[in-house]
Amino acid sequence: MGRLRIPGHDRPRPREVELGEIRDVLGDCGLCPLAQSRERIVFGRGSAHARLMLIGEAPSASDEACGEPLSGASGRVLARALEQAGIDEADVYVTNVTKCRVPSNRPPAPGEISACAPFLREQIRSVWPDVIVCLGNVAAQFVLRCDNGVTKLRGRMHEAGHFHVVATFHPAATIYNEDWAPLLVEDLRMAAAWLADHPAGDDGASPGA
Repeated sequence: MGRLRIPGHDRPRPREVELGEIRDVLGDCGLCPLAQSRERIVFGRGSAHARLMLIGEAPSASDEACGEPLSGASGRVLARALEQAGIDEADVYVTNVTKCRVPSNRPPAPGEISACAPFLREQIRSVWPDVIVCLGNVAAQFVLRCDNGVTKLRGRMHEAGHFHVVATFHPAATIYNEDWAPLLVEDLRMAAAWLADHPAGDDGASPGA
């Protein structure tokens, strides 16, 4: 399957806050206890005007080491899944709910999520994607404002204001449960198909994140 080139990167956006400005405001953040154990902040990577945005949970040790989200083993799984879904990785923007690594790879605590939430919301508004793919429960519950897990949310398109949302498994989870790997690809294909069917990409709605 050929890679899908996603048109529409130059479409008008309701806000012109650049990602670099958000990163500057974030600075050397000390808003929650994660600042005490982190080595570096992991902000995001990819196309600043992507129509497809991927949101994970929190940086891994590999992410922290290189400064980019979803690197290492998870990044390789994600790259392979995107390729299988026909999506060019250059056409997406990738970030996490929290910008600091969480000790012992536990889920981020509510206070840690709340501390990072304003920066993630500004990233979403800056990129202004048409489709957000939530990788794992933490991202899905944040974006969709619900308590359901990915197993109940995946397989269909959700709406959150302007944004169409797909909830799926985190690439790291598919390493330990290989049965989930084809489902991750299936969900990414659903996102790609929606984008292909809606090339204009700007419906003028207000942000819901």
